[in-house]
Formats: sequence, structure tokens, C-alpha cells
Amino acid sequence: MFRIFRRIPAGSLRLLVFDLDGTLIDSGADLCGSVNAMLRHFDRPPLSQSVISSYIGDGAVQLVSRSLGEPTDLAFLDSALAYFLGYYREHKLDETYVYPGVFAALDSLRREPGGTPRSMAVLTNKPIGPSQAICDALGLSPYLFRVYGGNSFATKKPDPEGLLALLEEAGVTAQQTLMIGDSSVDILTARNAGVWSMGCSYGFAPHTLVSVPPDCLVDSPAEWPLALAGEGEKLVCQD
Repeated sequence: MFRIFRRIPAGSLRLLVFDLDGTLIDSGADLCGSVNAMLRHFDRPPLSQSVISSYIGDGAVQLVSRSLGEPTDLAFLDSALAYFLGYYREHKLDETYVYPGVFAALDSLRREPGGTPRSMAVLTNKPIGPSQAICDALGLSPYLFRVYGGNSFATKKPDPEGLLALLEEAGVTAQQTLMIGDSSVDILTARNAGVWSMGCSYGFAPHTLVSVPPDCLVDSPAEWPLALAGEGEKLVCQD
């Protein structure tokens, strides 16, 4: 059941920006496998998928660093990162899949209630190479006018640089834009850019949404259009 904390003006939304991992796709198994392959290579004990999933969201460098216990040896970290990225490049689609309901929801959200087309994009902290390749392979790219990754700009989320670039490219205002993601990183990015936000409780880091609440919170992709339509009595509070 979705919860609305602040009503989003769905009729005026012209740009929808999605996080990737934990929002559009479940990539947990492949990321876990790649991290543990890196750990084995450096004679480190493996980690559970739940632990590794809690490290996802801030980019590959932070994922590898946290998995290694945040080493201070930068040369070692660079070597571990290179191994992880190389392994992940070959195994990024072994088990990764689009969450159920995503395609139907994207089809529903393609147009505003009045019939005006909406632009859609991905803004992720995952490197752009695997991000674009995954979107292409899993059939997400036809919905997207742009995919930006963690190395597409000088900064990563929650810095608003990438999101603001998407607003400019789409020719829209902040009030016409919605950011959808599963972690506080995405919600902070939305806040920093002054756009609307939707949190996803089914992703990798829903616990972080407690301290940084979105404008609305959904339990599945199928609820994206329902929450925007404001169906039912789901308004928790309104300011």
C-alpha cells in the first residue's frame, strides 16, 4: 500500500527520473557475486547478499571500499576496484532482472493524464558502461531519453548536478520533475534539485527513507501510477 505524505501534481509532471539498482532492476545477486569474486581474489572472506546490498547506492568505489572494510591503502583499493569492475562487466546480466510491474508502470506513466508525452531518464551512481548495457539488454532503453551513471559527471548523487542536467536537456522545471528511487541518496538528490520525490520500499535501502522521507512511498512499481493518480485514501499527512 502506498503512502502519500505530500501530494505530487501528477498532471504537470513532464520528466520522470529513475534510479536503477533497487528501483528498476534487482541486480543484487550479480553485484553480490562480483563483490565476493573480488574478495576471494584478495583472500578475503565472502559477505552475505544482505550485507553487500546495504553497501549499494553510492557508486562502485564505495561498494568495494565498504566490502573491504574501508582500507586506507589507495593503491590496493584501486586494484580491488579494477578487479570488481572487470568481473562485473562479464557477469552483470547473469541473474539481474527488471522488477515485476516495471514495464506496465512505465507504459502507464509515458503520458500525463491529459495525453502530453513525458520524458523518462535514469540517473544512477553505477558506472555508465554497465548501466547503459543493462538498460539495453533488459529492454529499458526504449523508454529512456538518457541514461547517466556515476562517472557521467564530476559529482555523484546526492549532488544534484546530474539531475539538473536532465532538467535542462528535457526543457522542464523542477516542479515538473519527479525523482524515483529506493534510498535516501535519491531523495536527497531530489531535494537538492528542488524536484518531487517518490521512494520505493522494495529496493536495497528502504530503511534509509525513514530519516529522509520522500513525498510518497510505494511498495511496488505497480504503485507508481496509482500513487500519482492519488487513488484511494492513502494520504498520511499533507503540508
